[in-house]
Amino acid sequence: MLTNSATTTDTFHSRSGAILAQKVVIVNGNAEILELLETVLDAGHYDVVFVESNAHAYSQIKRVQPNLVILCVCIDDLDGFQVLSMLKLDEATRDIPVLTYTTEYEGQESEAELPEPSDSEMFAPQPTMWMN
Repeated sequence: MLTNSATTTDTFHSRSGAILAQKVVIVNGNAEILELLETVLDAGHYDVVFVESNAHAYSQIKRVQPNLVILCVCIDDLDGFQVLSMLKLDEATRDIPVLTYTTEYEGQESEAELPEPSDSEMFAPQPTMWMN
């Protein structure tokens, strides 16, 4: 859940006392996700920057220095993971919180369309993927 409460008054208030918007960068969001996020972010004081392409995401995030990054990572396309890695390796951006999500892609079978796994498939050992 996003919050618009500030931990220090200097960060989010101007000298005149006006509340400054917290900055959120949304990377590679599809229309449905953007509508959902817009509903949530409209309720608070958020300055939202949309970045359509992972190719420009890192440079935009570094320039904007947002309070939060919302990043779509697709398993088929490793660009989102590359952006995340670059952000966490860079001292200037490593402390920015990143919320990652993934969505169904076109042509992906939904759970309702998938065949029911057999008992041998369900309990068979599966390889584990670890990320640091």
